[in-house]
Amino acid sequence: MNKGISFLVTVALMALVSSLASASDPSPLQDTCVAIDEPKDAVFVNGKFCKDPKLTVAEDFFFSGLDKPGNTSNPVASNVTTVNVEQIKGLNTLGISMVRIDYEPYGQNPPHTHPRATEILTVLEGTLYVGFVTSNTENRFISKVLSKGDVFVFPIGLIHFQFNIGKTNAVAIAALSSQNPGVITIANAVFGSDPPINPDVLTRAFQLDKSVVNHLQSRF
Repeated sequence: MNKGISFLVTVALMALVSSLASASDPSPLQDTCVAIDEPKDAVFVNGKFCKDPKLTVAEDFFFSGLDKPGNTSNPVASNVTTVNVEQIKGLNTLGISMVRIDYEPYGQNPPHTHPRATEILTVLEGTLYVGFVTSNTENRFISKVLSKGDVFVFPIGLIHFQFNIGKTNAVAIAALSSQNPGVITIANAVFGSDPPINPDVLTRAFQLDKSVVNHLQSRF
């Protein structure tokens, strides 16, 4: 191979590696991209139909009611009030969302993951025991007790939880680095899938008696 061709091949390979290394979601191409279901009066930006920016209004960027406690009358004694692109259409392409979490005494936001977002949580009231587990093969558990005003970060994709260890209600606000972070609650996903996962799979995976697996699947 002559030097000219060799140089061009090297440049092409460097460009390919560079493009792979910097791969990410595209940045917004305009100030706003309010998501709409009907493409009438829309422009196509970043793979989504968006309202014409000239037609956007304040309501596209507004949500009310985050001051109100959520209903915690459920088996885990907590409630997550979500504010993502489904509630505020103007969040489309902006890569951010938030939640309010209410906990009864000894209530918890059970072990779960957000496949598309890192979470930063602030305690507004109460005392929370929080933690996350690093990925295989280390599986290191990192935890801390948080009080009012404390902040904690849960890295993207890692299993994490919050547990109200106080005798009074607790409240937290969390921001997430995605307009639609997604959530996978571990117990619900594993034991409550539809259709159910074959119990033989879960029996070996969790090293449990099959009757225990059957019982857990009946609970979810």
